[in-house]
Amino acid sequence: MPAEAEGSRYTYPAGYIEDILRSVKTIAMVGASADKTKFSYGVLRVLHETGYDMIPINPNPKVKEIRGLKVYNSLEEIDRPVDMVEVFRRPEELYAIAEQAIAIKAKVLWGQIGVFDDRAAQLASDAGLKVVMDRCPKIELFRPFWKPRLDLEI
Repeated sequence: MPAEAEGSRYTYPAGYIEDILRSVKTIAMVGASADKTKFSYGVLRVLHETGYDMIPINPNPKVKEIRGLKVYNSLEEIDRPVDMVEVFRRPEELYAIAEQAIAIKAKVLWGQIGVFDDRAAQLASDAGLKVVMDRCPKIELFRPFWKPRLDLEI
């Protein structure tokens, strides 16, 4: 379901985002950082601890592992199915990432807060992907519709 743009912000029905967060299992995070002070690290940590199968993507050949997870240099290198591609990159990179998400048959393209591109969203949507722009899944997990999984060890 496409979002309605409000300036540079997007709105989505709660059920749309809830469905995505409940249905995806494997999330490739483009722009994952091994630096614990970076927001992408914190989001990866929370999503991983919540039970998602996280796949960090970082093109730096020196970064081999983040939080014990194997780091891939690109989406194309991933050796298993990916449900969602979450993007922590500059907005101008989103179109090419949308093309890659389509190529690997992801089901969702998610642009982090500040990451949005209407052309990329349209491309992904036309290819059958669900699209979320300018939102943080970590924040969305704690909205009222979400039921926390309190049984998980931290």
